[in-house]
Amino acid sequence: MIRDFPLPDLGEGLTESELVAWRVAVGDRVELNQIIADVETAKAVVELPSPYAGVITALHAAEGETIDVGAPLFSCDTGEADASSPAPIAGSASPAAQTAQPAPVAQAAPASSGRDADAAAGSSAADAAPGPNLVGYGAAAETGPKRRARRSALAADLVPPVPEVQPAEPAAVAAPAAAATRSERPRSTPPVRKLARDLGLDLETIEGSGARGLITREDVERAASALAMPVPDDVSSLTAPGRTDAPAETRIPIKGVRKHTAAAMVRSAFTAPHVTEFLTVDVTATMELLRSLRDDREFAGRKVTPLTVVAKALCLAARRTPEVNSRWDEEAQEIVRFGGVNLGIAAATERGLVVPNVKAADRMSLGELADAIAALAETARAGRTSPADLSGGTISITNIGVFGIDAGTPILNPGEAAILAMGAVRRQPWEYRGEIALREVMTLSLSFDHRLVDGAQGSRFLADVGAVLREPGRALTMM
Repeated sequence: MIRDFPLPDLGEGLTESELVAWRVAVGDRVELNQIIADVETAKAVVELPSPYAGVITALHAAEGETIDVGAPLFSCDTGEADASSPAPIAGSASPAAQTAQPAPVAQAAPASSGRDADAAAGSSAADAAPGPNLVGYGAAAETGPKRRARRSALAADLVPPVPEVQPAEPAAVAAPAAAATRSERPRSTPPVRKLARDLGLDLETIEGSGARGLITREDVERAASALAMPVPDDVSSLTAPGRTDAPAETRIPIKGVRKHTAAAMVRSAFTAPHVTEFLTVDVTATMELLRSLRDDREFAGRKVTPLTVVAKALCLAARRTPEVNSRWDEEAQEIVRFGGVNLGIAAATERGLVVPNVKAADRMSLGELADAIAALAETARAGRTSPADLSGGTISITNIGVFGIDAGTPILNPGEAAILAMGAVRRQPWEYRGEIALREVMTLSLSFDHRLVDGAQGSRFLADVGAVLREPGRALTMM
């Protein structure tokens, strides 16, 4: 039986995902739960396991292509007999010949497979049979004419056409046999499709030389050359006709992490009334503490940084000012105050900015917090942050100091009341015990939602964070 696997909703409420890489090819035999593809959701690359065991018969998307949730991702021949009557295949057999076929016999799936047995008779029961579920999600079985049409299309790809007994419509007779088996659109990547559009070429007219018929950039350029059309080195830099003074342009598709980040920031900026406050603080004592921890056995091999201390100070200060660790429920018209801190750590990656969070950060020691932050950063840089790590945050930190920036006005993550930006640590003249001395100084920038946090609360919270950084021993007074 040929089974289609539609792209599932991966639990983030998204409507589409980008196919990053295939792990299989047509003709490969796969086992249940074998990883078949990597897809990028709004902020994470997720490995998709196969809900079927069998042979891959078709891959319905190319690497780099954006796929809608529910659209077929791949097809697999599970080797099971289809107990339902096959839908009529165009050009396969006459209705009389089809009615002469023997009645289907139900086959029960093995108990270990987890699949429901097909109905004993009638295609409607088979169409309604649920597909297998896999780790909380599954490929919902399509029902009715849509599934039968897809099964017919797949069968047309695999079974040689048989002469049609009944008279066909003139248009169907005139159409070439290949048209019946051609996919909905030629297989190519988004950059190649854009190149073809820029050159005014129809991909339907181009033969693909890539793997499994994929149309490559070279195929498009070769087709353009055949039409005596010049192909520039970078088609995205073409200027408007008749203009030679316009600067070159490079167009980059908005998708993946960048698309999600843009939507989230716009929603946050135009929903929550932002206020930002700044505090410059002498962190010399904190830096001396970090240098002393390098010789401490308990912290051997642990990456304890200024970010670690700021994170610990934030958790302590949030306990004294719980308003910063809350969210606004517009529908219920309530303020929801969180009972713990899931601390978001903004991380710059090759795919864009992601904000995974440390769960229950307020219950961690300084060493545990250092380990958790290091693990999140490493996973984020590898592009393997899970959706679970990206959801459930209550308050965030962004470390702009790593770029040599002193201060900024960070935008809140949607659903959070505050975000703290920590600037670069700089040695500069500072008043210390009535004299001018070179001290290590940092500027903190706190943005907060003024519906949830008023000026006094925001100032008290920021002052508490600064107090711990100025004198780490003050943390004992906030426990």
